[in-house]
Amino acid sequence: MQATYVLVHSPSVGPATWLPVAGKLGRAVVPDLTAVGTGAPPYWPRVVEAVRSAVPDEGPLVLVAHSNAGLFVPVIKEGLGERVVACVFADAHLPPRSGLVKVAGEEFLPFLRELAGPGGVLPRWSEWWSESDVVAMLPDPVARERVVAEQARLPLAYYTQLVPVPAGWDAVPCGCLWYGPPYDEVAEEAAGRGWPVTRVPGGHLQQVTDPGSVAEALLKVVNSSLFPAR
Repeated sequence: MQATYVLVHSPSVGPATWLPVAGKLGRAVVPDLTAVGTGAPPYWPRVVEAVRSAVPDEGPLVLVAHSNAGLFVPVIKEGLGERVVACVFADAHLPPRSGLVKVAGEEFLPFLRELAGPGGVLPRWSEWWSESDVVAMLPDPVARERVVAEQARLPLAYYTQLVPVPAGWDAVPCGCLWYGPPYDEVAEEAAGRGWPVTRVPGGHLQQVTDPGSVAEALLKVVNSSLFPAR
């Protein structure tokens, strides 16, 4: 049975960051995680539930996570059970083998705390950066408007939450797709874990600007993971 690609966007952005690639794949779903920051922590169970509610009832699944959504792959996989046949990290953070992981690293938290201010709620992700930086990532004005419009304002507590990492989550084939710095370090770590790694040169939202190349590379990574050369 053909696998369904489950394209998981970072809760910092929205489904529009994966929909162009979904349209290039024969069988794919893009769960909507824009509401996971509502209410009190922990937030990761809402990520798992949003993905579970979006996938088809039967058949194998390939998890593909972008950016900080990579840290939720282990708990998503646990929630979906044995149906997950592969995991791919697309310009995404890699979780550890087991234990706990914080969504934002300690070195990044001062920046986030300053952005959040006394209310503890962050501006939309695209407002963290200069207009020129956002235009460079999303040069097409129509695509940029679509991505910017659906972003949620997340609480600072989303980034300080600890996400459990069940041991054995990476027993299935895994792979890495990366676009450029700073995820070159992630690609090196993935290669060190023995995973296939493929690069599509570009910015952090390359799946929006060049969905055809990203879809092609994604298929290459999955085929390398499930059917390695002998």
